[in-house]
Amino acid sequence: MANPSDARPRTDRRRVAFKYAALVGLLLLPLLLQSAGTHWVRTADTCLLYIMLALGANVVVGHAGLLDLGYVAFYALGAYMFALLTSPHLVDNFAWIAAMFPLGLHTPWWITIPLGALLAALLGTLFGAPTLKLRGDYLAIVTLGFGEIVRLLIVNFSHPINITNGAKGMGPTDSINFFGLDLGKPLSLGDFQIASVTLYYYLFLALVLLTVTICHRLQHSRIGRAWMAIRDDEVVAQAMGINSRNMKLLAFGIGASFGGVSGAMFGAFQGFVSPEAFGLQESVIILAMVVFGGIGHIPGVILGALLLTALPEALRYVAGPLQEITDGRLDAGILRPLLISLAMIVTMLARPHGLWPMPEHGKSLRGR
Repeated sequence: MANPSDARPRTDRRRVAFKYAALVGLLLLPLLLQSAGTHWVRTADTCLLYIMLALGANVVVGHAGLLDLGYVAFYALGAYMFALLTSPHLVDNFAWIAAMFPLGLHTPWWITIPLGALLAALLGTLFGAPTLKLRGDYLAIVTLGFGEIVRLLIVNFSHPINITNGAKGMGPTDSINFFGLDLGKPLSLGDFQIASVTLYYYLFLALVLLTVTICHRLQHSRIGRAWMAIRDDEVVAQAMGINSRNMKLLAFGIGASFGGVSGAMFGAFQGFVSPEAFGLQESVIILAMVVFGGIGHIPGVILGALLLTALPEALRYVAGPLQEITDGRLDAGILRPLLISLAMIVTMLARPHGLWPMPEHGKSLRGR
């Protein structure tokens, strides 16, 4: 008769082996994709950026239960902060800055990345303070307005003092430079060349792994349990001695910091930032990733971000041929969003708690 205690070490070994195999696969993935062109590597980079954004939104929406439709504001703050500190915009528009930095600002990454997280966390905390007594739909409306206010401020801060350059955007921004390794330029290793987008992939992958680790530790900490208690029933949580005010502000601050880092990385990766990248649609997409994958569940949120980022690109190979078959009667630009929307509707009808819900949700579904 098999000893149950012997099965546990085997399961642990398989789990560790799977983690190492997955890590090796993630490291080799961009090199394989690069052989077919840089388009799919760029798509993988975008997936990693949205994973960071979705995990940050999951802290606010999934763990603390605060419906935030203005999360894109923190993304925009990080991107514009990076652009201001690394592009020639401030030097070109302010003589006193040009006198202090005749060669340009060119702020290094070890200042811009932590500063993006810090400023976004500060803005998230300040934003969360007046919304503490709001819940549900009322909170969603206020956060929606906040996101639009930030976007409109970016558009209109071009006069009388040109801070954001308005709708024209800002650029070019500096690329990330690690000890002489410029991620904006290809790296040659003998006859093999690693593209710039592949180098950025490894940076984004490291940040995603760090974000996942932080989120996992938070979820299983006293703070994470307090967030989930507030999400389930705030009155009961307060009766148990949880300070809901401080916990909500902490959720806003931590979630916003991930958005700030993602925005800074977006500015470095794109080399240019403009207000069109931070509209309401971006907030809706980020929230959809959290809900679609499995609200509150880290692996589910990652899955949702991957699918909703990569699916539009994959559907190019479906919508294009359909447009040709119908002699242009079906517009590929309309067909792709339609197919994505239908897929989301069908999925949410079949899996109301998301593709990969929390274990307790999965149990309740199986019990029906």
